[in-house]
Order: sequence, then C-alpha cells, then structure tokens
Amino acid sequence: MTSDHHTAGGSRAVLHGSFALSLSRREAFRLFTARGEEFWVPGWVPRFFVEGADDLEVGTVWQTQDDDGRPTTWVVLDCEPAASVRYARVAEGWTAGTVAVEFTETSDGCVVHVAYDLTSMTTDAAADLARFADGCADYLAEWRATILDHLASGGAMPDPV
Repeated sequence: MTSDHHTAGGSRAVLHGSFALSLSRREAFRLFTARGEEFWVPGWVPRFFVEGADDLEVGTVWQTQDDDGRPTTWVVLDCEPAASVRYARVAEGWTAGTVAVEFTETSDGCVVHVAYDLTSMTTDAAADLARFADGCADYLAEWRATILDHLASGGAMPDPV
C-alpha cells in the first residue's frame, strides 16, 4: 500500500510489507536493531555518539551512511523487545520519517512487519523515494533472502532479547 502526497518538490510515501522467518520473535528482533543489522546488512556500520549506548533504549541516537555516502541519523522512538521497535530516520537534506518493525509469532517462527513513513525534501529525493516505494516489496524480499543466506552459511547471530 502506497500513499503519495506531493508539495514543494517533496513527496510522502507510507509503505507496509512483511515476510516470514523461521526464527522466534526473540531471535529475529535483534536482527532489526542498530547493532543487530551489522550481522547481515552489507555495509551497515552504525556510529554511536555515546560510548556504550544501548540500541534498544528510547532516545538512543546513531548514524549510518546511505549508498551515496549521505549521513542518516536514527533515533529509537519506541521499543518493546521481541515485539516491536520504531525509529526516526533522517537522511540529511534528503528524506525524513519513521521506520517501524513489528514481530508476530507463528507456529514455525515469526512474521516481520515493516512500515515506512518517509517524506522527501527535494525533487531529486522525491524521485528516489518513488523508486524505493515501487521496489519496496522486492527490497523486503531481498532482506529475507539475505537473512536466510546468512543463517544457512552459519553466520553469527546477535543474542536474543
């Protein structure tokens, strides 16, 4: 489901998707935290501003770089370990919004539900956001495939919450 509202060269996209994993909610949850994504997301290197920062604590801030080298600042807005986490995400001068991840237990693992609510800040960013929105289902399928490949290869896992 996509909703776009265009004004002053920017746009807003509200996107939802989900995928199943053969992991418990407790195991899967950590894969979607700042430090947990380092285990399976190529090039994901969060930089924390406070030594020893807890990436599950509301208010924790870190920064990553997108594929174009643009700094992206993240803030934990809400966190219920093994159930849901919501982040504010600001790619400087490009896009801003929230990313929410919720987990539903199933008989053979869990379903990961992902929701983006992003607003672009420029015409170029709006075009980039439209491409992201169009490919969001494929993007989430790629996440699932990358996680499954990581698990199949015996890749390290963060400790469950």
